[in-house]
Amino acid sequence: MLDQPPDKRRTPHHAGHRERLRERARGAGIHHLPDYELLELFLFRSQPQGDVKPVAKALLARFGSLAAVLAASIEDLVTVRAEDAKGRTRGVGAETALDLAALHEVARRVTREEAAGRAVISSWTALIAYVRMSLQHEPREQFRVLYLDNRNQLILDEIQNRGTVDHAPVYPREVVRRALELSAKSMIIVHNHPSGDPTPSRPDIEMTRQVIEAARALGIDVHDHLIVGRDGVASFKQLGLM
Repeated sequence: MLDQPPDKRRTPHHAGHRERLRERARGAGIHHLPDYELLELFLFRSQPQGDVKPVAKALLARFGSLAAVLAASIEDLVTVRAEDAKGRTRGVGAETALDLAALHEVARRVTREEAAGRAVISSWTALIAYVRMSLQHEPREQFRVLYLDNRNQLILDEIQNRGTVDHAPVYPREVVRRALELSAKSMIIVHNHPSGDPTPSRPDIEMTRQVIEAARALGIDVHDHLIVGRDGVASFKQLGLM
């Protein structure tokens, strides 16, 4: 009996897509792939079967960018759902969400190594990349302090407080007390504006003044205060605010 041709109606539309995508990545270079295809490659690992293209596109649609997808919380990631060509629903799932969170943490640690490997204030580009990676898409305010040694190398990046969408409490005495515990000689204050606009507010300016005064009394320098938003990073020093 002659072999019958395959029934194309029973062949999933995504059949062979994974290998074709991998071949394109290997051939033209992975850096040429659009964001949704790069996400697909990663999703292949945690979702070894089925069509993940709708999930990749749904993630980008939900969060707005590749960076925002990786920075999203596991709780938000698992709520993402997408329909395939046959109307079947496919979700991110807890395992995929954890994989994406791990990828973001890897990227954050890589940028931290770049910033910490040299004197922080002389590797400004690496520092800005690190604080943006850490805070650009945080949905709540975080107040962090980068404590530096006498060579201006990073001792510790510490989250002092987490807050609401527009406020994180700051206690200048606690900031300085921690510097003394770490034998830090200087520090850089960092916090984010979840609204996206990094422009310093009047309370930001007043809080910075209080921290500078408390630190100065104990011989500790405050090099800068950086505010991170989706629209960029504002430097108090560059703005002439300190």
